[in-house]
Amino acid sequence: MTGPDPAAPGDAAAPDGTAPDEHPAKESSADETEEHDQPQDAWAARRDLVDHSPRTMKVGTHAAFGGGYVAGDQHGVSGGRVTGDVVMGSKTVHHWTFPGLSTAASASGEIPPTTLTRLAATFVTADDAFGDLVERLRRERVLVLSGARFTGRRTAALMLLHRLGAAPVVALDRATTPGSLAEAFTARDDTPDGATDRTGAARGYVLCDLETRRGSALRETHLLGAADRLAEQNAYAVITVGPTAVLEDDVFPFVWRPPATEDVLAAHLRVRAGEDAVPRLLGLPAVKEFLDHGHQPREVAAFAQLLGRYAEGGATEQEVASFSLVSLENQVREWFEEDETTVHLRDKAFLIALAAFDDGPYALTAELGDRLYDFLQQTQNRSLAADIPVFGTHIGKRLQLARARLSEGEEHTEWGPVTQTKAAFHDERASLVLLREVWTGHPSARPALIQWLRRLAEDGRPLVRTRAASTVAVLARTDLPSAMALVIEPWARSNRFRHRLVAVNSLTLAHHIGTPNVPRILDTWSAAEDRRLRWVAVRAYALIGPERPAQALAALRAAARELYRHAGDPDEFDVETAGELAEAVVLLLLSPASSEVLDDLRTHLDDDRAVHDLAVGGFIGACGRTQDDERHGVPLVLDWYARAATDENRAADGIAHLWREALGDPHHTTSALAAMRAWVLAADRSTAVEWALAALLPRLVTTPTEYQRLSHLLHTMPGEDGNPPPEVAARLLGTLPPR
Repeated sequence: MTGPDPAAPGDAAAPDGTAPDEHPAKESSADETEEHDQPQDAWAARRDLVDHSPRTMKVGTHAAFGGGYVAGDQHGVSGGRVTGDVVMGSKTVHHWTFPGLSTAASASGEIPPTTLTRLAATFVTADDAFGDLVERLRRERVLVLSGARFTGRRTAALMLLHRLGAAPVVALDRATTPGSLAEAFTARDDTPDGATDRTGAARGYVLCDLETRRGSALRETHLLGAADRLAEQNAYAVITVGPTAVLEDDVFPFVWRPPATEDVLAAHLRVRAGEDAVPRLLGLPAVKEFLDHGHQPREVAAFAQLLGRYAEGGATEQEVASFSLVSLENQVREWFEEDETTVHLRDKAFLIALAAFDDGPYALTAELGDRLYDFLQQTQNRSLAADIPVFGTHIGKRLQLARARLSEGEEHTEWGPVTQTKAAFHDERASLVLLREVWTGHPSARPALIQWLRRLAEDGRPLVRTRAASTVAVLARTDLPSAMALVIEPWARSNRFRHRLVAVNSLTLAHHIGTPNVPRILDTWSAAEDRRLRWVAVRAYALIGPERPAQALAALRAAARELYRHAGDPDEFDVETAGELAEAVVLLLLSPASSEVLDDLRTHLDDDRAVHDLAVGGFIGACGRTQDDERHGVPLVLDWYARAATDENRAADGIAHLWREALGDPHHTTSALAAMRAWVLAADRSTAVEWALAALLPRLVTTPTEYQRLSHLLHTMPGEDGNPPPEVAARLLGTLPPR
């Protein structure tokens, strides 16, 4: 399915980021709303949340989200998160500099020989090709190195000249253009002493970040002219360009790739701390963590400097441990503080989209990043339309800027898993840090970001809606009042089920990453006059309830009693919320807190009619759920009973008790018998299910009426699709105790 068309200018948010009260996002027609905005089954909605929430918000078996029981394993979004105060709290206050690693000098000048000597002492390469590159420079006189910023390309250029013995080395003004390249290598009287000696030692030039653009591309003729001038001087030159440089097809740059981070760090540590200290420092847990996050050479050099001070007692363990996160924060700050000539607004939009869709399909991230670019452009200059090139965008160049990678992986869909090309930050913390920086450090971007998120909530793809929710969860963790007022509450009060579900997921994931006061919000909303807020609260209780089952069930009981106060007036009775309450019990019963939930339901079963219907209705709904949601899968509650009975767990008594209550209640007998019929059909396909059901049925017969009810079911039930009665029914009939 595809999402709706981009917003028209009239849909823009107000300057404070809010939208008109009557529609948080532009409402569709009544026909479209009815066709595409039906309330999604709570079980399916949780599955989408599990499948599509980002990697920083799911893994493990923590009770923050309940997964269905499958052969004793619990599956759900929970635990193992990398968030918390270390990432989501206030920005780290330490600031580190990265000495000697700027991309280029602002004007011409000689590189100090001491700088070259220092760089040579720590220089390492990714492979053995560097020697061949030195020989290529010797032959061609001029060489072009292509690479992303902060990959060590400038250092590599200087070391090529150093290996050739080209000294002194002069850094040329980065304002040099391709057309004036040859003139830059013309000997002048004001050059450093000895630099124009054409018969003595060779000299070197380095030109970092050559400026190229459409109409001023670097051509082979420019390099040939430069090579002639260099040969006249017995000189050599290395030019560095970025991955987006405009080069003619006859220019063949060498693509520079940085060496392994550990190799760079070890080389710097040998110089700063001595050979003997290197193994000990590399073995520190904080150092191992640093190496796992794919840092740039400039950050590695600064980290080595800090480790050198640490080895001498001049730095603390906390400074060492926090350095990796500080470096990441500095990188994110650079992306968004630099002007358009360095990081284009479209690239900044892509970075934000990648933060929202980290480890999601690249094509989807790029598509929605361009939509955000459109909104940002409207904020920055409404008179200009966003200039989005249809073709020509190089995936590798975008990912180099974002310090991200591509990989093949499975993505869940409603039709089953499909293989997608995914994009993900090398450092999984980047998405959280980036979203925090944009939301708190650049509030002018809020109107566009809010408008974009509202558009994502309209999308027909569950992945898109889930990531909208996870993004808002991060914003709520950073600034709860603003996220609630500008995004979550408008969704929660919407007449669209789709919007309300995104509000549910936003609050659920916000609670999961440690946002305070979410249970208090749900407690308030569960008693609100607005039925839409009650709906959101009930759905969210079902998702965060496993970690606080007693409080969640108490709130659900209170909501059920409030519903039943209007039971005498059919026009006032909220059937929709009644169904949601039962589905919430289903999710809680099939969560990691299942035993506590079952005990609580049994304890309060006879409190009053509302609570009784809530417990029995939820229990019957849970009995209809199967392993992996397969039509003929193992019933999850029956599997739970089989394991509990084997372990002599009290849950077995609770399951049998609720079954007897469900079968014996005139309000629920029909649906209970339908659920039991489905179990018998499942037993016809599985010996394990048959054995489990054979163990349960005798415990459901304590009176003649109970015997007659089950006996009649097994005697008369037809097979599936009009087939003859299943043979298993006769065998199960024999397990009933005579009455």
